[in-house]
Amino acid sequence: MSTDAQTNPSTALARVLVDELARGGVTDAVLAPGSRSAPLAMALHDEPRIRLHVRVDERSAAFVALGLGRVTGRPAIVACTSGSAAANLHPAVVEADHGRVPLLVLTADRPPELRGTGANQTIDQLGLYGGGVRWFCDVGVPELRPDQPAYWRSVASRAIAASTATGGPAGPVHLNVALRDPLVPEGDVEAAARLGGRAGGAPWTRVEAVHRPPSGVQIERLARLLAASARGVVVAGGGVDDPAAVASLAARLGWPLLAEPHSGARRGFAAITAYDSLLRSEAFAAAHRPDLALIVGRIGLSKALLAWLTPDVPQVLVDPWPAWPDPGRSLSAVVTASPGAMARALIPDLTGTPGDGAWLAVWQRADAAARQAVDDVLDAEHAPTEPRVARDLARCLPDGAALVVASSMPIRDLDQTMGPRAGLTIHANRGASGIDGFVSTAVGVALAHGGPTVALAGDLSLLHDQNGLLVGDDEVDLVIVVVNNDGGGIFSFLPQAAFDGSFERLFGTPHGVDPARAAQTAGAGHRLVGDAAGLVPAVEAAARDGGVQLVEVRTDREANVRLHARLREVAAAAVEG
Repeated sequence: MSTDAQTNPSTALARVLVDELARGGVTDAVLAPGSRSAPLAMALHDEPRIRLHVRVDERSAAFVALGLGRVTGRPAIVACTSGSAAANLHPAVVEADHGRVPLLVLTADRPPELRGTGANQTIDQLGLYGGGVRWFCDVGVPELRPDQPAYWRSVASRAIAASTATGGPAGPVHLNVALRDPLVPEGDVEAAARLGGRAGGAPWTRVEAVHRPPSGVQIERLARLLAASARGVVVAGGGVDDPAAVASLAARLGWPLLAEPHSGARRGFAAITAYDSLLRSEAFAAAHRPDLALIVGRIGLSKALLAWLTPDVPQVLVDPWPAWPDPGRSLSAVVTASPGAMARALIPDLTGTPGDGAWLAVWQRADAAARQAVDDVLDAEHAPTEPRVARDLARCLPDGAALVVASSMPIRDLDQTMGPRAGLTIHANRGASGIDGFVSTAVGVALAHGGPTVALAGDLSLLHDQNGLLVGDDEVDLVIVVVNNDGGGIFSFLPQAAFDGSFERLFGTPHGVDPARAAQTAGAGHRLVGDAAGLVPAVEAAARDGGVQLVEVRTDREANVRLHARLREVAAAAVEG
C-alpha cells in the first residue's frame, strides 16, 4: 500500500483485515453495533463474500457465531465495540474453548493514548479472555506505511490458522483492534483492500489443516489390545470426527456402543441406547464390568457411566490433541490420533471378532427390555412429560434435520430416551455445558445448516437468552420446543431438593413468565401443546409456518421427578427380572 492512498488508517486496516479473512474462507460475521467498531462494521457490510448478521446484544451475537462455526467447521467472526461490549463475548469464548469450536473475536479498542484515562467505554482489553483463546493479538494502531498491509494480512491468516485446528484443537482467537478517529470512510475506501493482496484472491498465507492419522505402530498396538479383550465397550462423546466409522468399529468388534446422542455415533446394531438405565441397575453394572473401554470424544452426560468406569477398568482414549478430556480421572492410556481415522484403520486390521458374540447379545437383550419398559410408561401418559418430549422429537424429525439440545435436563432426557438414529445431526454446547446463549446458538446452527432445524430448550435456557429471538433481517427457520416447568428442573434431582425451606427460592427459582409473551415481543410464533400426542403435529405445523416458532410444553417439576424414578424402577425390573 502506498502512503498516498486516499483513505484513513482505521478504514484501511478494517478493509484489509476483512478482505484477508474472506480470502481465508470466512463466510459469516455477526456484528453488535458500536461507534469505535464502525470501520470494522462498514468493511463487513461492504464485503460480498461474507454474510453479515447484526444483533443488538453482544452475548447473543457471540453465540450466533458459535452456532455458525459449530456447523461449518469454519470460524465465524463476532465483532463489537470497546468496553464492556467485549466482556459480554466471554461466555461464548469459554464454550468455544472447551467445545473446540472455531471462533474469530474482533474487538475494537481505544488507541493507547486513551487507555487508562477514564475515557468512556475504555477497559483493559489486552488478554481479556486469558488462556481461553488459541491466540491473542493486539493488532496495534493502524498507520499508512508501506509494510502495514502485509502485517495485517499476516495477522488475519494466522488468526484463521489458530482457530481451525492447524496446530492444536479448534477454538477462539481474539484480535484486539485499536482504532483512531476518523472512524468513517474517507476518500477511496476500496484502495485499501485492493492494494497488498495476493493475485487471484489467494490468501496471504495458506495454512494446510492438520490431519492426525494414526501411525502404523499405534494401529498395531491398539489392534492387539482390542483383540485380546472379549468384554470391551466403545464409549462415544461429543466431538467425534467420524461417528459412522466409530459405530462400524463397535459392530466389527462385537462390543456394546455406549454413545451420547450428540456424538453422532448412536447408530448401528451395536448401539446400546438405554445404557444409562442399565448402569443404574447395580446388579447389571456389577455383572457386566468390561475388561477394556475404548473412548472417543468427550464424555460426561451419564453419572452412572462415569461411576462404572472406575480406574481399575483399562480405558484407552483416542483423541487428536494432548489436552485430552478425562472427567473421571481414570484413563490408563491416550492414543493421540483422529478417532475417525483410527476407527477406519482398525476395521480391516482386526483379523477376527473377539469372543462369540454373546457379550454384545446380553447387552442387546437388556437394552431392548429396558427400552420397552420405559416406552410403555411414557406411552401410557396422556399429559406431556419431559422424557417423552425428547424421545418423540428425536423420532419425528426427518433425515437431514438438525436438533440443537440445551444443557441441563433436555440433553439428559434425550440421552435416556433416544433410540438409534443415523440421519439426524445433534448439536449441544457441552464444552462448558452452560445454558447461556442457547437460543442464539440454535439460530446460528439454523443459519448454517441449510435444512430443518429444531431446538429443545428448558424454560430457563429460553429466558436466559430471550435476546436470541431477535434475529433482525436474517431469514431464519427454527422451531424451538420449550419444556416449561417454571424453574430449574434439574435441581429437583440433586441433594439441594431436600432443603424445603430454601429450595424453591434458591434453586427451583419459579419465574412465572409466559413464553408466549417472549415470542410476541420478538415477533416469533407460539403454540401450546395440550397433551403428549400433540407435540409432533405442533412441531410439524410450526415448521410449515417458517421463521422462528416456539412450541411450548408445560410440565410439573415434582411430577417429573416421580416419573424419572418410575422409569428407573421399570428399567431395572425389566433387566433384573
